[in-house]
Amino acid sequence: MNHPTKEPIAEAEKPVASDSGLAKQQGESFAEVALRLGGASPDEARRTGVLDTADDQVEGLFAPQYQTTGSPVHRAVWESKVDTNLFHFDAAPTSQHVSQVVNQSLEIVRQHRDLGTLLDQHGKISSHVLDELGRAGYWGLLVDVKYGGSGASMSEFARMITQMATVDPTVAGLASVHGCIGAVDPVRSFGTDQQKKRFLPKLADGTRLSAFALTEPGAGSDLTALKTTAVLNGDHYVVNGEKLFITNAIPGRTIGLVCMIDGKPSVLVVDLPAQENETFLMRRYGIYALRRANNNGLVFRDFRVPAENLLVPAQGDGLTIAYHGLNLGRVSLCANAAGAMRSMLAEMLPWAQYRQTYGQAIERRELVRRRIGRMAGLIVACDALTQWCSGLLDAGYRGEMECIIAKIFGSESQKEAAIELFMKTHGGRSFLEGHFFGDNVHEFLAPCIYEGEGEMLGMAFFKSLVKHHGKTYFEPIGRTLGEMGIKQPNLANPSHLWALRRPMTDYAKWYAGRTVTGSHWSKLNDDVPKSLRKHARFAQKLLSRSGFQISGTMRKHQLKLADRQCRMSELSLNLQHAIVMLVTSLYGAAAKDSITTAAADTVCRELRSKITGQKPTDDDYRQVTTLGAEIATDGWTELNEVDSGEIMMRY
Repeated sequence: MNHPTKEPIAEAEKPVASDSGLAKQQGESFAEVALRLGGASPDEARRTGVLDTADDQVEGLFAPQYQTTGSPVHRAVWESKVDTNLFHFDAAPTSQHVSQVVNQSLEIVRQHRDLGTLLDQHGKISSHVLDELGRAGYWGLLVDVKYGGSGASMSEFARMITQMATVDPTVAGLASVHGCIGAVDPVRSFGTDQQKKRFLPKLADGTRLSAFALTEPGAGSDLTALKTTAVLNGDHYVVNGEKLFITNAIPGRTIGLVCMIDGKPSVLVVDLPAQENETFLMRRYGIYALRRANNNGLVFRDFRVPAENLLVPAQGDGLTIAYHGLNLGRVSLCANAAGAMRSMLAEMLPWAQYRQTYGQAIERRELVRRRIGRMAGLIVACDALTQWCSGLLDAGYRGEMECIIAKIFGSESQKEAAIELFMKTHGGRSFLEGHFFGDNVHEFLAPCIYEGEGEMLGMAFFKSLVKHHGKTYFEPIGRTLGEMGIKQPNLANPSHLWALRRPMTDYAKWYAGRTVTGSHWSKLNDDVPKSLRKHARFAQKLLSRSGFQISGTMRKHQLKLADRQCRMSELSLNLQHAIVMLVTSLYGAAAKDSITTAAADTVCRELRSKITGQKPTDDDYRQVTTLGAEIATDGWTELNEVDSGEIMMRY
C-alpha cells in the first residue's frame, strides 16, 4: 500500500459567477454537483460533498493502479480488456508463527466452551478468556512483529476468523472489532512512530482491547452529522459529546474517538479510565445482538485527552481514518458468516438423520436435501469472496467495491441460512433455550447492519462504480446546464444542443469506441469444469454489457439519478450477483474437493436465476438435492473440524 505525502487540500474557492446560481463551485465533488443541480437542498449537497471528498482522500492513500478505477470490478464494467485472473487469488500460505497463535487461540476457546467457562456471570465473554487469548497472541495478529504482534496478512487473519467462528462467532467478531475497526488499524496505518510505540504493544497483548467510537445518537449513516467536539486547551483536548452502539467499549479499554476539531472530523486515540467518573460515563441499554460482548453508549463531559493522541493522516481527516478500516471489517464479516454457517450445517446433519416423518429420516426428503445443498453453496461463495477480497487487500488494492460485495453477500447469506435453511429444518426446537439458533438468532441477523446497512452499501457500491464515468462525461454536461440555468436539457432545442456539443462529443466518442472494440476477457484456465465455465462466461458477459446499461440509466435520469434509489439498488444487486458468480466459479474450479466444486455450481445456478428472473429448472433441483444427499451421507471435509451440538429434547 502506498501512503504518499501530498500538499494539503486547499479550501474550496468561491463559486464561479453565474446568473442561475447553479454553476459548479470550485472544489465541489461530482456527487455534490449532481445533487445540487438535481434539486437537493444545499445542506444535503454539502454533506454529500464532504463524504465524497473524504472518499477521494482515502483513494490518495493507495498507488494509482490500486485505486478504485484500477480495481477488478471497475475494470470489468468500464474497460474493453479485462484479466480474468483479477477475480481469483490462490490461498496464501500461513506462517508457522501465525499458525501457532491461531491453533492455541482456537484450543483456548474450545476448552472454555466445553467446560462452560467461556462466559462470565453477566453472560459476556469472560475477562479470564480474553486474557488467555492475549497471552496466546490472538489480539496482536494484525500488529507488526516489532510492536509485539504477529504481522499476519489479511488473508491469514480472515482464515482465522472463519475457523474461530465455528467455535464461537462472538470471539471471532471481537478480533475483527479490535483489529480491523478498533484502534489497531488507525494507529498502525496513521500513527506516528511515537504513537505506535505507545499504543500498539498494549493493543497486541490485549492489555488494552479496543473499539472505534464513530456512531452517535443522531449520526448513523450520515457521518457529517457528528456533534462530539474536542477543543484544544493547553496540551490537552477537552471532549464533549456522546457515542452510541460502541462494541467492546468499557472502562479500561482504548478507543479511536471520532470527533470534530476546529470544524473538521478528527480521530483521537483515547485510553478510557479504569472506572466511570464525572467526565466519562457509560450509557447502558438492553440490546439483543452482541449480547456476549459489551455494547454501550459513551458520554464525555469535559473529558481531557492528551493532544499528542491526535492521529494526523498525510492527507484528509478523521473520515479518511474511519473509512480506511471499514474494508477490513467487511471482509471479516464475510469470513465470520462462512464459519457460522458451517456450524449451522454441522448441526443440521445429525438432526436430519435423527428426525423422522412418516417412518423416514428427513435427510431423505428432497426439500431438506435442497437446504443442505444450498447451505454448502452459500458457504463456498463466502469462502471465495473472503479469499479474493483479502488477497486484493494484501496485494495493495483499496478494494472498496469488492469488500462491499463480500459484506453484503456474507451477511445476507447468513440471514437466509439461519431462517430459511437452519431454523426451518429444526422446526420448533430452534427456539429452545440452549439451541444454536435460538441463542444466536440476533447474532445471525445483525451483520446486515454492521459496517453499513446492506442496501445503503449497495448504493455506495453503485456510486463508486459510476463516479469516474460521471465525472468524465456527465459532470461537464451538468456544469454547462448549470451555467445556463437549465435543469432538464432538450436536445431538440438548438441552443441546448449547441451548448452541449463538446461534452456530448466526448461522450459519443466513448460510446462508439466501446461499441467498436467490444469487451475481451483473458482466457479461462483449461481445467475449469464445464459447469463452472458457463457461469463464469455468463458473469463476464453481463459485466461487460453493464457499462452501457449503467451509462444509459445515467443518461435517462441525468441529475435526478441520486434520487432513484430503487433503480440504483436493482442495478447494483445484479452486478453484485455477477461478481459473486465469477469469483465463486473460479474458486470452485481451483478446489480439490468435488463437493466444494459442486457447491460452487449450486450457488452460481441460484444467482443466475436471480439475475435473469427465470425459475429453477428440474436440472437445477436435481443438482442441488444430489449435492445435499451426498453431504448428508458422506459428510464434507469442510466440516471435519466443526463440532455439532447435542440434539435437544429427543423423543
